[in-house]
Amino acid sequence: MKKLILERDALKNNIDVIRERAGSAAIYGVLTGDACGAGTVELARLLRDEGIVRFAVSEPGEAAALRKAGFVEEEILMLRSTTDREELEQLIDLNVVCTVGSAETGMALNGVAEARSTVAEAHLQIDTGMGFGGFLTGETDKIFSVYRNLPNVAISGVYTQIHSMKKDGQDASAQLEGFRQIVEAIHAAGFETGTVHAAGSFALLHYDFARLDAVRAGSALLGRCRRTRNDGLLRVGYGEVDIEEVRWLPKGHTVGNETLVVLKKPTRIAVLPVGYQNGFGVGRSRDAGFWALLRRWRAGRRLTVRIGGEKARIIGRIGAIETLVDVTDLKCAPGDLAVFDIDPMYARGFMREYR
Repeated sequence: MKKLILERDALKNNIDVIRERAGSAAIYGVLTGDACGAGTVELARLLRDEGIVRFAVSEPGEAAALRKAGFVEEEILMLRSTTDREELEQLIDLNVVCTVGSAETGMALNGVAEARSTVAEAHLQIDTGMGFGGFLTGETDKIFSVYRNLPNVAISGVYTQIHSMKKDGQDASAQLEGFRQIVEAIHAAGFETGTVHAAGSFALLHYDFARLDAVRAGSALLGRCRRTRNDGLLRVGYGEVDIEEVRWLPKGHTVGNETLVVLKKPTRIAVLPVGYQNGFGVGRSRDAGFWALLRRWRAGRRLTVRIGGEKARIIGRIGAIETLVDVTDLKCAPGDLAVFDIDPMYARGFMREYR
């Protein structure tokens, strides 16, 4: 059986780090993508137990799962604007805070709310450079029209996503300044902004100036965001599988599929029933360029698993559904447990277990 293990103590450690970095800012637990593989409802329960009661999702189904699981009073923010009437109806029925990122999405939400004789709560999304959605910083007239012309939409927040590729944060600072100008313009026009938030996991951990009224923590909860040394986070998530087979192969025998490896001596190998189709060895590509490519290549050559507490080197490339491990110097047998790091976001075919 394949198991994805999520360590409660490590998660609680990361929550403490996030809470310290957030200071007085409210924290949204971001549960998009099945909580990055940690399980939408399971992670939400742990977060609620730790005092975090605001959540952010990207699909109506995620919000529905939370409401069905008993998250009745907690705020749920939809981090994606949509004009899809069926989605909007579902979000309103679930009492989800919607996102308005354009005049079109605002009118669509207002129309659905008006037809249901209700007022939909929403946050305005501002695009400060990522391009995925939101009003541009120069579109103040369109932003004001949301307040003036959509009586069935109540704005309770304004947000953006601060991003940066520079460690000094200069580009992030410039984005935040543009965002602040929008917030000030909204106030100057006589409108309320509600909760103002700009920092996702990376900005929260690296830029104090980005905290504002609230922050959004997603990948940082699992310690799988862009990291710096001594940031205090712990990496969450590892896999467990039983060894499928153990066998000796002679010197000169070839192993692997895409790239064959010729054994230089008689080798005892273990076959693990896990491969890249299960997410084993799959990682998030963050940095570009030759040196980043070289680092990933070197890391791939050092891939190991643990069997009986001892390191065992992977032979060749990870296969689609199976992986070969050199156990010549280890005592092991079919059925023994192999343990390995795996990013929960990419884990497939595993039974999820919190420990």
